[in-house]
Amino acid sequence: MNTSLKFLTSITFITLAACSAQEVKQNLTNNSATDKKPPTMANEAESMSGLNPPMTIMKGEKKLNLVRIMDGGICKNDFQGAKGAFLLYADLNDIERIKREKGTAIFRDFETKIQDISGGVLQEAIDKTNLSEDPFALGEDEAQQKLANKLVNNFRNAATDAIDTFQKETTLTIDITAFPPSLVFYQKGCETTHVDLESTDSKKRQNTYSG
Repeated sequence: MNTSLKFLTSITFITLAACSAQEVKQNLTNNSATDKKPPTMANEAESMSGLNPPMTIMKGEKKLNLVRIMDGGICKNDFQGAKGAFLLYADLNDIERIKREKGTAIFRDFETKIQDISGGVLQEAIDKTNLSEDPFALGEDEAQQKLANKLVNNFRNAATDAIDTFQKETTLTIDITAFPPSLVFYQKGCETTHVDLESTDSKKRQNTYSG
């Protein structure tokens, strides 16, 4: 079973330690993204159906900002698998407080934990998602949409306990979610070359974080 989950800097992002109370700015396209209503967790796949991910979401009464995008993929078996982008949101007020109380070095440990959590959650979500072809789908687009909805829901369910534990241990409020438009599914062959998403270009961009 091949697993690949890496931090990707195809967006101009800041590391957790460099976060401030300012909004994280997005540079996915030449056009400025319009402000979007924070999505509700219940309709996550639908609320994140736009080309660009929402820059903020609401978790309870807290507003979380998009601070990192991770790219990852997993082969469920020799034939089936999936890859896509996974969004990390965090409470910037929590980040500022933790920086004051404990310094910035602790965020390296946080990032490692978050990446480990994301990999484990993605593995569990893929294992629970039926990736077989749907004979009742009206076309490839509908089939992909159904798979995306299932994977997003399974990812959400798998992430809940791990995120709760992380928050209790660190006092940092976060959320990790799959980004539906980015998801690609394999049903007739899945190899490391499919799920290993770190290209030469992304390696060159690996240290382009800015605040």
